[in-house]
Amino acid sequence: MEVLLSLFEHPAGVGGGQGNRVIYDLEAGRAHFGGASAPGAALRWEVTPMGHDCRKGPDQLNAVLSRVVALDESQQWLMRCDRVDFPPGAVAYRHVHPGPGIRCLLFGGLTVTTGGVTTAHSPGDPWFESGPEPVYAQASATEASAFVRVMLLPAEWAGKRTIRYIDPLDAQRPALQRATVLLEERLI
Repeated sequence: MEVLLSLFEHPAGVGGGQGNRVIYDLEAGRAHFGGASAPGAALRWEVTPMGHDCRKGPDQLNAVLSRVVALDESQQWLMRCDRVDFPPGAVAYRHVHPGPGIRCLLFGGLTVTTGGVTTAHSPGDPWFESGPEPVYAQASATEASAFVRVMLLPAEWAGKRTIRYIDPLDAQRPALQRATVLLEERLI
């Protein structure tokens, strides 16, 4: 099945709504699923089935980033929201994840290479990672950096670390980045 994964910015807060959505309260650093709200600046991810013309709805015009992704209908899927923190100069060696997701840089700087393209991200920048496409990330050399993301994962990954390094030797190196799972909820 195909779904649309979208990220929206809400500088003055967000409320209401239901369904497959994650609200990340930027001030509190907390994530909520479904009909939650945030009184101040927030990010909102939504998963919308492609069964109707969701890309042309009025809300989709305000998305800062959207991607159509294919999910295997034979599996249950979940939305995971987590935050990844990097000390200055940390590296996430070439790796993959078991599902796609949209990230947004909270602070610092992160240079991401995937599919032969290198992009330097600044605070507030969103980007998409497909999951199976290898990614290499280099954090700012002078300041701490962090991003928050929502990934769509097969339910079998609930509670498990998703990063898989391409080179087995990289898996043996110290991982300086730290991922903190904020929530996991099954798609409804």
